[in-house]
Amino acid sequence: MFDDDEDDFSDSNLNEDLEQFEAHLKGKTIGFLDSDRLEAIIDHYIINGQYSKAKSAADHGVYHFQYNPVFTLRKAQAMSGMGLLNDALELMNQIEKTNFDNPEVYLTKAALFSQLRDSKNAIRYFRLAINLCEPEDRDEIFLDIAMEYQNLNQFKEAIEVLKEAIRINSSNEGALYEIAYCYDRLGDYQQAINCYTSFIDENPYSFTAWYNLGNAYSKSENFERSIWAYEYSILINSDFGPTHFNVGNAFLTMEKYHKALEHFHECIRLDGEDAMALCYIGEAHEQLNELDLAKHFYKRSLELAPLLPEGWLGLGIVEDLMGNTREGIIMIHKALEFDPENAGIHHVLAGAYEKIDEIDIAIEHYEESLLMDPTDEDCLSDYIELLTDKSPIEAFDRLRQFMNETEEENEIACVLEVNLNWLLGQKENAIRLFASCVEGNQLKAKSIFEINPSLLDIPDFVNLAE
Repeated sequence: MFDDDEDDFSDSNLNEDLEQFEAHLKGKTIGFLDSDRLEAIIDHYIINGQYSKAKSAADHGVYHFQYNPVFTLRKAQAMSGMGLLNDALELMNQIEKTNFDNPEVYLTKAALFSQLRDSKNAIRYFRLAINLCEPEDRDEIFLDIAMEYQNLNQFKEAIEVLKEAIRINSSNEGALYEIAYCYDRLGDYQQAINCYTSFIDENPYSFTAWYNLGNAYSKSENFERSIWAYEYSILINSDFGPTHFNVGNAFLTMEKYHKALEHFHECIRLDGEDAMALCYIGEAHEQLNELDLAKHFYKRSLELAPLLPEGWLGLGIVEDLMGNTREGIIMIHKALEFDPENAGIHHVLAGAYEKIDEIDIAIEHYEESLLMDPTDEDCLSDYIELLTDKSPIEAFDRLRQFMNETEEENEIACVLEVNLNWLLGQKENAIRLFASCVEGNQLKAKSIFEINPSLLDIPDFVNLAE
């Protein structure tokens, strides 16, 4: 919007004019300043956030150069910076009536509507500005339009505008990130993958595109492809810390812990110590059964971020694994204090209380976890296994109640019901239900042999599974 070279005036000339105007603000008489020099003063104040001084200078320009609408425009921009949005908008309406054909008019008005949370009018004026602005500025205006569509939760419309911005300027990284955000909000990761794949076909050396492609694959839980994309991003630009962080996460999920450690440490080397990176390093060491190292890194993460629930949870799990379950429970409760809506923490607490035979408290945490996330198959399995050890009848009744109360699909519930029918002597029901489970999801149905290995000796189950 403003020219950084202060409209061809030298720094020394501008400084002299600024000194003269500053003296005028203190009550001294000001000499003559032509319109260009005064405009340079105003631009300087606006660029540096000195909006009150900019308004005073603009008022001076409006008085002395009434024929020049630029000073009214600059006054409106200064007032916008001061938060006088409605007054600034009224001035802009006056300017618009003069047919002052300048994209700055529409951009300023669009920005005012944006600040007033009137995204529809903001979009309207940004589009008017596009018709007048220089071609090289259009991608940024399209990005502004996309942000307004996002404010309206119209993510599909935002995506179309962002694609136009990228078409104009394939180096617009802001547009590349925003299109990923929009697809993320829509939950349409496949379309994100298609978009970035098409973009990469024409721009194969865009590390940002490869990075976002990796993120899209990761969110669709295709971690092998996400690692493939991240590694191309690193090949192009090995100094971008977030790529190392995300590929480290992907390796962690795939249980390739040494590779995960390599990338988390590289992320820290590039960007400095980060609480989450340190926490994930701790998790990798925990999975490698290097518990002292895990404890060390979890503690380092908490030194940086004392309220980090993942750090407290990891530390609590390590204490439990080291045989200090009661101390671990205290730390896991600390994690729950900082993240009370986390179903997974309740699940971990349930397992810890079960280990010290606090069965009633364990049941409370299992039920709380399932209430928050009824799709958690591991939690449901652990819960029903605990109840089964107490009383298969109670376990069966609770499982049926769970299945009746929840609308969310939990495929393991069918398999658990098969086992309980078998344990309760309802063998024909168990076999018939198992056949239904196999038809629905054969791989999931085979988990019955992990839940009850003795069924491997029952030909009806083995034959149905095959």
